[in-house]
Amino acid sequence: MEQRGSRDRTQRYPHPFVHELKLTTAQKIRGAVLGTVLFPLRVFFAALFFLIMWPIASLRLAGLSEAERAEPIQGWRRWLLHTPVQLLSRAVFFSLGFLWIRVKGRQAGPKEAPLLAVAPHSSFLDILVLVPAGLPTVVSRSENCSLPVIGALLEFNQALLVSRKDPESRKQCVMQLRERLTSNGRWPQILMYPEGTTTNGTALIKFKPGAFMAGVPVQPVLLRYPNKLDTVRWTWKGTSWVQALWYTTSQLYTNLTVEYLPVYTPSKEEKENPALYAENVQKLMADALGIPATDYVMESRMPVSKLGCLTLPLEPPARDALTLLQQAGVSDMKAVLKLMIDSCHSGQEERVSAEQLASLLGLTDRQTATKICSLYSKGEQVDLRQLAVSVAAISGLWTEDSLIHTAFTLYDGGCKGSLSAAELQLFLAALVGYPQPHTAELYKEMASRGQPTRENLQALLTEHPTYQRLFTEYLQPEEAPAPPSANGGPGSHGTPMQNGTANSRKKAD
Repeated sequence: MEQRGSRDRTQRYPHPFVHELKLTTAQKIRGAVLGTVLFPLRVFFAALFFLIMWPIASLRLAGLSEAERAEPIQGWRRWLLHTPVQLLSRAVFFSLGFLWIRVKGRQAGPKEAPLLAVAPHSSFLDILVLVPAGLPTVVSRSENCSLPVIGALLEFNQALLVSRKDPESRKQCVMQLRERLTSNGRWPQILMYPEGTTTNGTALIKFKPGAFMAGVPVQPVLLRYPNKLDTVRWTWKGTSWVQALWYTTSQLYTNLTVEYLPVYTPSKEEKENPALYAENVQKLMADALGIPATDYVMESRMPVSKLGCLTLPLEPPARDALTLLQQAGVSDMKAVLKLMIDSCHSGQEERVSAEQLASLLGLTDRQTATKICSLYSKGEQVDLRQLAVSVAAISGLWTEDSLIHTAFTLYDGGCKGSLSAAELQLFLAALVGYPQPHTAELYKEMASRGQPTRENLQALLTEHPTYQRLFTEYLQPEEAPAPPSANGGPGSHGTPMQNGTANSRKKAD
């Protein structure tokens, strides 16, 4: 897949966190008619089977002590109750329109592969894979235990529970996960979605390494929904879970294919490096699906990608800010950028309100200034340094040398000729236009070779094989496309730039 520019790249390399179901008029009419009949019936019967499961699932751990609940269930509690719950679970999804489940490949046993890694993760409906897999153990939010029926089913499953808000809970969950995965078949298999969030299935996002920390063999499991209408997806933006449920139950039936790939046994290097293990399994599954493996992740409910220690939004906020300024009638962008930078140097407040920004730039429409502020923060204020540097970086009006020099002088408090750890963090956040919380290791690495001076930073950002891609690929002007990359391809792995080639930046006058 050829990569040309940021906007062209987005067109050729689909955004995995957005899914919009586009229907023709005939499909909308057909869906409305069928949905009026099928939706209430299917939801009713699904709820009915869930309610029947509730007391059966509750019996599994009834009367057991905390110590007994911490051990794998054996005896009659397992063989007597497991099959009814599995059959009722299948009945729930049969009611929702999943009349058939096609299974390809062979599921390995818990001794052979303690972990099942399922991808792509597309919807809450993906839990259907638990049925053909024999109801393996899952990892769930502890908050779900308080939900009617769901809480009983999680207890039945002896699910690993974790509170995302409690670091101790996460640490405890990792310890329990490792213990179960290394139990040599004493515990049932564990099923996880290593992407950690749902996508539209056009690419695999970065796998979280937590599931691979135990270093045990894993069996990759592929999910496919081979239907004319892709109704099941529920992503960051686009179709909501209610719409996904409505559209899916409004179809006569929905197909699902579950494919078990051969067990993947990690090498010694992968056992010592869970991130590498996760990355290699991700590549393997992406190749089998015929889609790209990417470095996209969801961080603080925002889809981003990773470039070394840098966190990059899928599209630089400065690109939208630049567009807003142009639409507001700003013709001499270089003069506007100089005006903002001069204002920063004059000792005025670094953070300005939308009203102050509109006044400074001579914007007649205050709403434009408000929108620009919202790109960088939740309130109606913006760091003028960050706005100026990030827009200058994306505009193509400055050379890299001039841009780095200007940004360095803005963040070099006290004019000492080097940046502190906090100043480096702000410097990089200004270039990207987005907070950079993971730069401590980079600063430590740079400080071991001397203080981060302007020259050292310039060498890092223009010569380092990883960080030079910030300028050569991510911060590229839209109007200056790069030549096609010889390395790109549908199965290639990388950051959102995906092996793009450098563009020539415009020279400053």
